[in-house]
Amino acid sequence: MAIKKPKAPKGKNPQEKHKFIDRKLKKKDKKVKRSKNANFIPLGDNPLIAEKKKKEKEKKEKEKGSESLTLVSTAPAAQQLRFFLHHFQSANGFKLSPLELEAFKDTCMVELSQSMDQDVENFGEHMKAPFEASWKDVLCEGKLLEGKVDAGCPAIIVISTSALRSLELLRGLKSLTRECRPAKLFAKHMKVEEQVALLKGRVNIACGTPSRIKKLIDMDALLLSRVQVIVLDMQRNAKGFSLFTLPQVSTEFWDLYKSHFNERLLQGHTKICFYGHVSSAEMSKICGSDE
Repeated sequence: MAIKKPKAPKGKNPQEKHKFIDRKLKKKDKKVKRSKNANFIPLGDNPLIAEKKKKEKEKKEKEKGSESLTLVSTAPAAQQLRFFLHHFQSANGFKLSPLELEAFKDTCMVELSQSMDQDVENFGEHMKAPFEASWKDVLCEGKLLEGKVDAGCPAIIVISTSALRSLELLRGLKSLTRECRPAKLFAKHMKVEEQVALLKGRVNIACGTPSRIKKLIDMDALLLSRVQVIVLDMQRNAKGFSLFTLPQVSTEFWDLYKSHFNERLLQGHTKICFYGHVSSAEMSKICGSDE
C-alpha cells in the first residue's frame, strides 16, 4: 500500500518542513501496519463491546419489566405495619424496642380495595374509603366551620417524591376538589407566600413533597389537628427510586414523619395509607405471611 507524501504547511523553514513530513509519514506508516494486523482493535467504540453492553441493558430492562409487583395497601394491616416500621428503622439507623413496637397498632394502617387498580384515575375513589359515609362532608365542602374545620387544616396529606408527581395525583382528585381547592405544597414554581395565602382558607386535601410540607408546618401555616390520613405515594421514578429510597427526599420524609406525624400515629389520630406498587419479593422478605 503506497503512502502519499504529506505537504508541509507554508511558512516553515526547510529543516522544520523535513521534520514535519517525517512525523506525518511515521504516523501513516503505523496506521498501515495496524490495518494489516487481523487482531488489531482500533481505539474508540468497539462494536463487539457496544453490542454486549446493549444486550446487557436490554436484559436488565426486561428483568425490571417482568418484576413481580404488589399493592402494599391491599395487604393485611399487620403486614403493612411491618413494612412501614422496617423502612422507618432502616432509614434512621436504629431498632425499636419491643415496648416501642407495641405502641404501633394495626389500626393505624389503611387497607384499600383490591377491586380497583391504584392509578391516577382511581385515586379519588380510593380516597373516599377511609372516610366511609362522611367522605363528601370531609373532602368536598368548601366552607370553614368554627370549632370543627380550621383554616389550613386538611383531612388528607398526600406525600410524593416530586412536584410533577404531585400534580398527577391531584388530577385524580378533581372530582373531590371542585368546591375546595387542594393545596399544592411543593417548591417548583410555587412560592411559600402563595401557599401560606392559600392555607388561610379551608383546605381538605394537601399534596406535595416532604421538605415543603415540613416548612409550612414549622411556619404554622399548615395545621395538623384535622389530618386523618397521610397518603404515601409509592410510585417509583425512571431510575427505580421511591419515597422510601430516593436520596435526600427519603431523608426529608423521615425527618417530617418523626417531627410531626409519629406522635399522631401513636395516639390514633392519623393513619398511614400506601398508594401504589412495591416489589413482591421485598414485601415478602420484610413481611412474610400472617397465615
